Amino acid sequence: MASVRTFEDLVAIMDRLREPGGCPWDREQTFATIRGYLIEECYEAVDALDAGDRAALCEELGDLLFQIVFLSRMAKEEGAFAAGDVVERIASKMVRRHPHVFGEDTAADSTEVLRKWEEIKKAEKRSAGIDEGKGSVLDGIPHALPSLVKAQRLGAKAARVGFDWPSSEAVVDKLREETAELSRAIAEADGAAVREEIGDALFTLAMLARRLEIDADEALAAANAKFRERFTRVEEELAARGIPIHDAGLPVLERLWGEAKRR
Repeated sequence: MASVRTFEDLVAIMDRLREPGGCPWDREQTFATIRGYLIEECYEAVDALDAGDRAALCEELGDLLFQIVFLSRMAKEEGAFAAGDVVERIASKMVRRHPHVFGEDTAADSTEVLRKWEEIKKAEKRSAGIDEGKGSVLDGIPHALPSLVKAQRLGAKAARVGFDWPSSEAVVDKLREETAELSRAIAEADGAAVREEIGDALFTLAMLARRLEIDADEALAAANAKFRERFTRVEEELAARGIPIHDAGLPVLERLWGEAKRR
C-alpha cells in the first residue's frame, strides 16, 4: 500500500474497513462499543503528554484521530454527517471565534479573548434559536467528565453568578464541618450517610482547590504518583531483605514507608 499521509487517506482506510468485504470486527462496531475506546485513547494521549514522550504522543494522537474518523464513518452511514463535516464545522468555529486574528477585531490580552469568545458563543446560540434564559447556569458540562473535574467546573459556573464562598478560609471551615459530619456518620455506622459525607468532603476539597487555582484532578494524580513511588520503594526494600510483602505485617510496612517518605 502506498504511503498514507493525509486525513483523506485515513478516511479512505476507514471506509474500506467498514465496507462489505472489509474487516469483520470493524464492521460489527457501534457507537456504543466505540465509546470506551474513545475515552481510553484520550487518557493514553494524556499519559504520553504528561510523560513528555513526543513519539508516544504522536502515536496516541493518531489512535485518537482514528476513533474520530471511525465515529464519523458510522454517522455517515446513518446520513447524519461525515468526517469532512467535522473538519468544516470546527474550522469554521475557530475562524468565527477568533475575529481578532481572521477579521478586523482586536484583543489586547487573553482575558479579552476569553470574554469575546463567550460573547460570540452566546450570539451563536441566539442565532440557533437557543434561549439561554430557559437553561441552567450549570448547563454545558459534559456528563462523562471525571467527577473531580466536573465538581470544579460546577463550582466555577456557580461562582460566575456570585454563588461562592467569600474566601478560601471559609471553604476550609466548611471542610472541617464536613469532616466532623463524616466522623459522626462513621461512629454511627450509617453506611449511606458515610457515603454522602465523603462525597460532600470531596466536593468541598475540589472547591478549595478551585479557589486556590489548583487543578484538583492534577493534584490527586500527583498524590497517586507519590503513593506509588513510595510503596514501590517499600516493596523493593522487602524484596532485598527476602521478606514476602504479605508476611511483613503493618509495623514493618509503616516503618519502611516512613523511610521511603524521608528519602
